[in-house]
Amino acid sequence: MTLTADLGGTVAVVTGASSGLGRHFCRVLAANGATVVAAARRADRLAELAAEQPRVRPEVCDVTSAQDCERLVARAVELGGPHVLVNAAGFGDAQPALETSIENFRRTLEVDLTATFQLSVLAARAMLAAGRGGSIVNIASILGLVGSWPVTQSAYAAAKGGVVNLTRSLGTEWARDGIRVNAIAPGWFPSEQTEAMFADERAMAWLRRNLPVGRPGQVQELDGVLLLLASPASSYLTGQVITVDGGWTAR
Repeated sequence: MTLTADLGGTVAVVTGASSGLGRHFCRVLAANGATVVAAARRADRLAELAAEQPRVRPEVCDVTSAQDCERLVARAVELGGPHVLVNAAGFGDAQPALETSIENFRRTLEVDLTATFQLSVLAARAMLAAGRGGSIVNIASILGLVGSWPVTQSAYAAAKGGVVNLTRSLGTEWARDGIRVNAIAPGWFPSEQTEAMFADERAMAWLRRNLPVGRPGQVQELDGVLLLLASPASSYLTGQVITVDGGWTAR
C-alpha cells in the first residue's frame, strides 16, 4: 500500500541521503511533492538520486562540519525553506565496549548526536526568521531506548539515547514557536549499517525468533510515520519518540 501526503510547497532537508533510510526518505518526501535538499558526503550517490528524482537538490555535506551545516541550511533558505528537517545521518560500529576507542566513541557522538543538535538549531533559527514554524524529525533507534545486547554497540546506543532526550527537550522548548520536534525510533531495518547482519542467516534466524511479528522491517513501513511527522497532520505532536519496531521494545 502506498501512503501519501500533500507536501507541495514544502522544502525538506534530509541528511544521510546517500544510502539507507536517508535515501529512502528523500524519495518518499519528493514523491509527495516536497522539494528535498539531499545532504551527504558522497557526491556520486547524490547525483544518482537527483537524476532519479527531479525534486531532489543534492548538497555535499559533512554533518560534522559547522561550515557545511550552515551552507546546507542556507541552501534550503534560498529555496524558500526549510519547512522540514530530517536528521537521518548516522554512524555506528558493532564493537564490544572494551574494544571501542575513545576516538570511535567521540566520532559516533559527533555524527549521531552533535550534528543533530547543530542542524536542528540552524533549521529552527531559519524557521523563526521566516516567521513560521516547522517540523524536525530525528532518526533515533530502538537502541536508544533499550540495551543493545547481544549486539555490542555501546557508542551508538549512547548517541541514540541522547537523540531521544534531545528530541523531548527541543520539542518542549520550541513548542510555542510552532516548531515540532519528534523522533522515529526504527527497529531492525535493512541499511548500510545492518548490511552484514542481514546477510548472516544465523542473525536473521535470531531476529525472526525474537521479533513479535516474526520478521525484520521493510523500509516502506516507515513511510507512514515520516509523512505524519513531516505534514500538518502532526500539528499537535511534539517531543515524541515513535517506535517502529515490530514489537521489539514491547516484549
